[in-house]
Amino acid sequence: MSWGLEGPVSTHVPVLRIGDVLLVTLQGELHDKAAEQLQQDIGEAVAGSSAGAVVIDVSGVEIVDSFLGRVFAEIAANAKLLAAATVVAGMRPAVAITLVELGLTLPGLRTALDVQEALRMLAPPSSPLSPGQGRQENA
Repeated sequence: MSWGLEGPVSTHVPVLRIGDVLLVTLQGELHDKAAEQLQQDIGEAVAGSSAGAVVIDVSGVEIVDSFLGRVFAEIAANAKLLAAATVVAGMRPAVAITLVELGLTLPGLRTALDVQEALRMLAPPSSPLSPGQGRQENA
């Protein structure tokens, strides 16, 4: 939560829908209250939209502590219970090193180098046409 002239200002993280995927982009530092709110928002968004996957873009996050790492794991566990896969995209090397040093394995989370790769991972496999099975045209 940040502070404005009138007191605390909520730092709401938007959850966007792209087809069957919910996209969450994190920027800067995510404080504990905002992380808890994010976890709740994602759970509600998955349940309310029947989304099949969640992509959490962390390319704008420079620091991750053990609490935020656990929140990521809990988001993935909650999403899995609601029949949605979770992919964390854009993790910086320093963030990955920190998570390893903290001993957080983040079960249930898949990772991708960027959002585009995450969306590719989540796309249904395309079935190429077998030879000779091209489109048939009516004569």
